[in-house]
Amino acid sequence: MGRIQYFWRHPLAEQVREEGRREGREKGLIEGSRRMALRILEARRIPVPDTARERIETCTDLDQLETWAERAVHATDAHELFTDE
Repeated sequence: MGRIQYFWRHPLAEQVREEGRREGREKGLIEGSRRMALRILEARRIPVPDTARERIETCTDLDQLETWAERAVHATDAHELFTDE
């Protein structure tokens, strides 16, 4: 009797799963950075206009989001996050 090769154990299936995990981690980091930038501003009682909120919530660049979160710590206005761009 021949050996049965289950699809979920196939190298291609492993590769697809790993790519999915990588994408999931990246999406999680992006979403976390978005929330962090907004939470910092809100915790500091800095109003976040709809335009600034939309810009943060639609950004997919992790480095940019982390920069904005760092700037939020010292900002006095939400639009200060976007200076020097």
